[in-house]
Amino acid sequence: MTEPRQSPPRTAWVGFGFVTGLIGLALLISFIQINRSRQLPQLPVIGSVADFTLTNQDAQIVTLANLTNHVWVADIIFTRCAGPCPRLTGQMHSLQNLLPPDSDAKFVTLTTDPENDAPAVLKKYGQRFNADFSRWTFLTGTKNEIAALASGSLKLSAVPVKLEDQKSVADLFIHATIFVIVDKHARLRGFFETGGDGVDWTHTTQPRILASIRLLENEP
Repeated sequence: MTEPRQSPPRTAWVGFGFVTGLIGLALLISFIQINRSRQLPQLPVIGSVADFTLTNQDAQIVTLANLTNHVWVADIIFTRCAGPCPRLTGQMHSLQNLLPPDSDAKFVTLTTDPENDAPAVLKKYGQRFNADFSRWTFLTGTKNEIAALASGSLKLSAVPVKLEDQKSVADLFIHATIFVIVDKHARLRGFFETGGDGVDWTHTTQPRILASIRLLENEP
């Protein structure tokens, strides 16, 4: 699958019935522009994350309450992805490993392919990237449940690729390739590009995300 350009991710999740609003899109564009600079964004409150009920890699129910009082970083992938998903997951792994020992931050990876990505599949995928499941949660559910959190609250879009346009059996979705950050009060606070033109993950984006986690953890 060809990695999409990092102009703001498309905001329609076709067939899922969720469309990210124009206000959210404008905010996303603004944050991406900020994150191209070398200065830490101010991380204003963008919106609240709605409650959800999904299932993790251990087939346990996870709700918003499980993440309350934690800063968390989220992305969306699917395990059959042969495009940007392994890179995204590897980058999330690097964040996991670089967090200081006293950090309570969490990581959340959503699947856009729940028909394939059952809990056991997600667990095997997480193990492939040495995920610390006490800190990093992989979530699945129904398409509508995932879309409500991903597209509705986190502005992480995913669009199924039409069968006639698929270049391989793994070319199933075009999806957002950004990380988002949520504060301890379940408020969306920022977007970060992970790849594409002008993105230096190791020296710029990764340190910025870690600094943002620290900033939000120090908020009351």
